[in-house]
Amino acid sequence: MLNSEKKNSTGKEKKKEPFRSFFLKIVVIGFTGGVLWSLIGYLAYVLNFTKIGPNRALMLFAFDNWKNGVAGHFAGAAFIGIISILTAFLYYVLFKKVRSIWGGIVFGVALWAVVFCWLGPAFLKIDPLGRLGTNTIVTSICLYVLFGVFVGYSISYEYGERQS
Repeated sequence: MLNSEKKNSTGKEKKKEPFRSFFLKIVVIGFTGGVLWSLIGYLAYVLNFTKIGPNRALMLFAFDNWKNGVAGHFAGAAFIGIISILTAFLYYVLFKKVRSIWGGIVFGVALWAVVFCWLGPAFLKIDPLGRLGTNTIVTSICLYVLFGVFVGYSISYEYGERQS
């Protein structure tokens, strides 16, 4: 048997996975990670661990008061899921070969810094870091790190499986 032909557990030849299938996996990983961790962020908001809920992502687009209710938080989580697809592709481009948890941690912290230090004060009506409070900062960093690890490790694992 040649090295390019591998057999799976049923004894059949395993074919190389086309990129569009891998592309779809990245979309699913990004959307799932965004929705999952923003809903957990909403739970942290409800339990007063943070002052910022997922509805903050809608600040540029929604002008009515509905965005401040439960529907706004769920719509914000869905919107974050869509944005997370783009961040998953960014991770794929930058860190796909990193096969450890550290790539996801670094990605999550960098993403947090972009959102809370640059985008947040300018576009999302997030207070400057000095006025957010320790609970909000620590909780949001943890959520972003967990998102980064979820997306990062999932994509790196799929990439490694595709390469072998």
